[in-house]
Amino acid sequence: MTRPSPGYAITMRVAAPAGFSATSELAAAAASAGAEITALDIVESTHQDVVVDITANTEDEAHAARVSAAVDALEGVTVRKVSDRTFLMHLGGKLSVESKVELRNRDDLSRAYTPGVARVCLAIAANPADARRLTIKRNTVAVVTDGTAVLGLGDIGPAAAMPVMEGKAALFKRFADVDAWPVCLDTKDTEEIIMIVKAMAPVYGGINLEDISAPRCFEIERRLREELDIPVFHDDQHGTAIVVLSALINALRVVGKNITDTKIVISGAGAAGSAIARLLHAQGAENIIACGRNGSLHAGETYTDEHRQWLAENTNPDNVKGTLHEVLVGADVFIGVSGPNILQAEHIATMAPDAIVFALANPTPEIHPLDAAKHATVVATGRSDFPNQINNVLAFPGLFRGLLDAAASDITTPMLVAAAEAIANCVSADELNASYIVPSVFDPRVATSVAAAVVASAHAHGLATVSAEGDDSLDSGAIVAGTDTSTHNHGDAS
Repeated sequence: MTRPSPGYAITMRVAAPAGFSATSELAAAAASAGAEITALDIVESTHQDVVVDITANTEDEAHAARVSAAVDALEGVTVRKVSDRTFLMHLGGKLSVESKVELRNRDDLSRAYTPGVARVCLAIAANPADARRLTIKRNTVAVVTDGTAVLGLGDIGPAAAMPVMEGKAALFKRFADVDAWPVCLDTKDTEEIIMIVKAMAPVYGGINLEDISAPRCFEIERRLREELDIPVFHDDQHGTAIVVLSALINALRVVGKNITDTKIVISGAGAAGSAIARLLHAQGAENIIACGRNGSLHAGETYTDEHRQWLAENTNPDNVKGTLHEVLVGADVFIGVSGPNILQAEHIATMAPDAIVFALANPTPEIHPLDAAKHATVVATGRSDFPNQINNVLAFPGLFRGLLDAAASDITTPMLVAAAEAIANCVSADELNASYIVPSVFDPRVATSVAAAVVASAHAHGLATVSAEGDDSLDSGAIVAGTDTSTHNHGDAS
C-alpha cells in the first residue's frame, strides 16, 4: 500500500475563474485524485481570475501527473506549471561555505591572509597538533563515498551519490553544528580509496564512510582505522547498529524482556547486519541468528566473507539451520536490513508472544508495518511515515560531535554502546510505549546527550587527546620565536 509522501511533493500553479468557491473546488479536485494537500496560497487575484499555488504530497511521479490532470480538467481552470519540490530543494546543491571572520579592511586581510597567516603556518609546522586549534580541522568531517551502494539504489556512481552526501553534511550541521563536506571519489579500487583518504586526512577531524559496497567497505574502514590518527566511522555499519540497539533497549523495556534471554533473528548479513550482530553481542545478546539469502549462517559452513565467517562462529549457538521463515519461529525479535516484502503477517504470527519487529529496508520494508502489527507488539521501520522511525541521524551527528570535542583518535565498541544508551534514555519512562521507543530526530537533547556520552567514554578509555576542559588555549608550540610567553595571553582560539 503506497501513501503520499513528502518525497514526491509538488506545487501546482493554477489559474481559475474568480469566485468564493474557487480554492475549495481546486482542493477538492486534487484530493479526489488522492493528493495529500499541505498548503493553498493565493498568488494573485483579479476581478476575472485567481492564481493559486496548491502544494500537495503524492505517491510518485505518475500520481503527480494524475493529480495535475484532475485539477486541469475543471472547467475554466489551467494548470500553468507543476514544480517538483524535492528537485527545487536540490537546485544548486544544499551546501555553501561561509567565512567565520569578517574581512572589512586591509588590517583584517593582513591577519586572515598574507602576511599574518604565515606566522600561523609556521606555528603549525613547529607543532602539528596545533592544526586542530588553528584550522577547521577541529570541527570538520569528510563524508566519503565511491557511490557503489547508495541508499537502495545500488551502484550509481560518485556524481549521482552527491545529493545524498550533501544531505548527510546538512544533517551534521543542523543537528550537531559539525562542518561536514561530501567527498565523492571516482574510483572503486580499495587501495586507491585508502590512499586518497589518507592523503586528505590532515584537513579533517574525522572520516565518515558512506554508501561503499560490501565487502570492500570492511577492508577500507579497517585499514583507515589502523593507519590514521583520527576516528573513521562507517555509518552504514555502526550508525545503523547504534540506533537499532537504542531502539531494542526500549522495545525490550516495553515488552518486559531481557536481551540475554531473547532470540534475535537478523535478515541481512552485509555491512549493517554484521555490525548490528556484533554490537548486540557486545551488549549481552546470546541467541542471535543471522540469515543471508540462503538461510541461517551456522558453524560447520565455510564462508569466503570474513564477516559472515565471524557470524557463523560467534552467533547461532544452537547451530540452527534453515530458511529465514523457519528460523523465525519462536523468535522474540526480528531485525531486517535486507530487502522488501520477504515476510507476511503469518510469519510474524509464528514468533514468540510480544514480538518485536524492526523492518528497516528502505524505501520498502521487509514487511508492511500494518501487517507486522497484526501479531507483533512493537514495530519499527526506517520510514518517516510510520511510528518508531529508526534513523541514523539519531546517532552520527552527536557521535561525531563527541569525537571532535574529545579529539578522539579512534572509535570503540564502548563508545557505540554509550551512544545507543544515551539515545534510548532520551525517551523517559512516562513517554515510553509501543509506538514511541526512540526519540524524535528533532529532539534537541539527542545530539547533546550522545556527544556527552561519547566524550565520557573517550576519556574513560584513554582515547581523548584533549582534557575534559577542552583545548581552546594555545600551547608553547604555537608561539613563534621571540615572543615573551610570560607576558602574552593567547585567550580563546576557537
